[in-house]
Amino acid sequence: MDIYQHTITLNNGEQVKLDKYKGKVLLIVNTASKCGFTPQYDGLESLYKKYKDQGVEILGFPCDQFGHQEPGSNDDIAQFCSLNFGVTFPLSEKTEVNGPNTNPLFADLKTQAPGILGTKRIKWNFTKFLINQEGRVLKRYAPTVKPAEIEKDIAALL
Repeated sequence: MDIYQHTITLNNGEQVKLDKYKGKVLLIVNTASKCGFTPQYDGLESLYKKYKDQGVEILGFPCDQFGHQEPGSNDDIAQFCSLNFGVTFPLSEKTEVNGPNTNPLFADLKTQAPGILGTKRIKWNFTKFLINQEGRVLKRYAPTVKPAEIEKDIAALL
């Protein structure tokens, strides 16, 4: 099962079919602007700049389900990420990753790469999913895993 059947809405309202990313390595992350892990935007942007020309895409999904740490509008979030971290990778509109309104992409990601003890819930902001060039989820990373620690896994796929 691959993730390419999903369509996401970017923070500017543009609809993007994920099949646009066929043949690329994807790192999908639920993000927040007011979280202790927010500085990971720097590491994510570094990975993106280093590997985007080699076929790596990073997709950020702002989420306000954990401690109300993403309170702003889609425009506020985009501006914050650009001004504070120079983010150039795509950001989706605000999304939910748990509960009855879970984004269908995240429902698939959690099924394909459950957490510790098989849990499907995302526990906090900056949970990361690595997807190979065929659209299969290879690995789930905890929020505490810094983007630099994922670099070796990305490089191995290229």
